[in-house]
Amino acid sequence: MKQILYRWIFFKQMGWSIEGTIAPEIKKCVMIVVPHTSWHDFYLGVFTRGILNQEMNFVAKKELFRFPLGVYFRWMGGAPLNRQKNENKVDAIAKVFADKAVFRLAIAPEGTRKKVTEWKTGFYYIALKAGVPIIPVAFDYGKKQVKIGAPFYPTGNKEADFEKLEQHYIGVIGKIPEYSFTPEKK
Repeated sequence: MKQILYRWIFFKQMGWSIEGTIAPEIKKCVMIVVPHTSWHDFYLGVFTRGILNQEMNFVAKKELFRFPLGVYFRWMGGAPLNRQKNENKVDAIAKVFADKAVFRLAIAPEGTRKKVTEWKTGFYYIALKAGVPIIPVAFDYGKKQVKIGAPFYPTGNKEADFEKLEQHYIGVIGKIPEYSFTPEKK
């Protein structure tokens, strides 16, 4: 019933579409969502997840998972990040991947909703360390389309891999266009 409601709101009322999907056999991945220019991206992600009927996750500091909000955050796919003094974020998140049967981590590589010219690199090293593919996801407000790309397996050559991943976002417009990430055309 929820999926029917999400489809009606997302497709009929909002006028959005989804291009692509995440194959059900991909149980673990890092989904990079670009551009991230507004809080509106959150509910687009919720609708997309509900329509595709696939678990999608995020991580946040463990303190946010205390009662009462912790119940909601877990229900939304959140995983508490228990970062110890001697463990960096990449290692801590790779451990979350190892501990779960299904974990599709959604992350905004821009690290902010403001304009950036370069992505942060954490998502890349998480995917390498966890041995999972990166799936590029674009929220294109210009076309009212969520574009889900093919799984990309990082090679360890960060510069070449970023260049390839960034091609998925050429021409994509965020909710706040002037904050959109604009990769170079190759």
